[in-house]
Amino acid sequence: MPTFASLRWSTWPRTPSEALAAAVFAFLDVVDVLLCLVYALLDGILEESPIGCYCHRSYGSEAADDDDEEVSDTLYARRSAIRDALVGLMGLVVRNRRGAAPCKWRSPRFTDAAGTESETAENAIFVHGFTSSSSFWAETVFRESSVLNSRLFAVDLLGFGQSPKPADCLYRLKDHVEAIETSLVEPLNLSSFHLVAHSMGCIIALALAARHPNRLKSITLVAPPYFLPCEQMASQVALSRLAEKKLWPPLLFGSAVMSWYEHIGRTVCFLLCKNHLLWEWLFRLLTRQRDVDFRVRDLTKHTHHSAWHTMHNVICGGARLQDRNLEAIEAAGIPVMAIHGTKDSVVPVECSRHLKAKIPHAELRLMAGCDHTTVVSGRERGFAEELSAFWSGSRTQRARRRVNGGC
Repeated sequence: MPTFASLRWSTWPRTPSEALAAAVFAFLDVVDVLLCLVYALLDGILEESPIGCYCHRSYGSEAADDDDEEVSDTLYARRSAIRDALVGLMGLVVRNRRGAAPCKWRSPRFTDAAGTESETAENAIFVHGFTSSSSFWAETVFRESSVLNSRLFAVDLLGFGQSPKPADCLYRLKDHVEAIETSLVEPLNLSSFHLVAHSMGCIIALALAARHPNRLKSITLVAPPYFLPCEQMASQVALSRLAEKKLWPPLLFGSAVMSWYEHIGRTVCFLLCKNHLLWEWLFRLLTRQRDVDFRVRDLTKHTHHSAWHTMHNVICGGARLQDRNLEAIEAAGIPVMAIHGTKDSVVPVECSRHLKAKIPHAELRLMAGCDHTTVVSGRERGFAEELSAFWSGSRTQRARRRVNGGC
């Protein structure tokens, strides 16, 4: 069984590129500790009730007291020998953190792009991934709504896109699921629906499906971040695999920086997200385009608090809960399809293979030459046709189960 020591040893630099990456991330370790001091001073002066960082607290002493398994240990333990040594030597002052209150938020935004006006039309909920929004679906697959012939809903997850971004929320998996329920499922009385999710959204979709197995007609998982269970280390394994400390490709480097370094991430969000209108104006000026691509806009439509906690409490913390959710879906006989690009450098393609092994009846589609984004973008028509065929097949499966007396 892997240990923290073996995880560290596995990343020991063996090539010049790995040595360069190790040096860059060691430098970032130092910068993050120094920024911790800066923010401790500024928050103490400017904030009436400052919320402390996670640098000086232990998961066992605080998270466990809350009896909340959806608070990830990666918030407190991101293994770095350099950082740990610096924090210990500098003797940083521990700041008390306010107790986390229950989430108080308005209903998240969702996009309703009805493919048909028929009262008998099926419903489908689309869930986006990390640092994305409902535009990921509305600007791609929804343009092919005539192929799907269903009512399509794409939700902005809590803390992203145009949805509320409460500062008193830990953005746990259940917070995201409850937001979808109270903003979409319950108000529209969706007694049955298909689920389609991309990347991080797959974790949320699985949790939603496990809570409503009798409502689910099918679930389609695009690039699902599923790793083999690793007992109590599932969160740490997910962090190490999905935010691996590499300089290339840029998307993976950005994910690593924003996942491992709390204070650098806060600084980036302060400079980019808070001033996103300025950067969008500069982007239009430099590219001479009238509008900014939705994927660029989505990168700044969140706060550090919402992105940081969602990354750790959903992507990492949710890794411990995926098996039980998959077991509930398997027991309910819900049709499952996994789609993954063979060139995906963000979520390894073996994730979908592991999921197929976990749910043998799942349909697995590997898209040659596609990466984490182009598995959907650029092949919208084909993707819509795959969904339509899968939904049609799932209706046949459900009818067969009813005839055979199944659930």
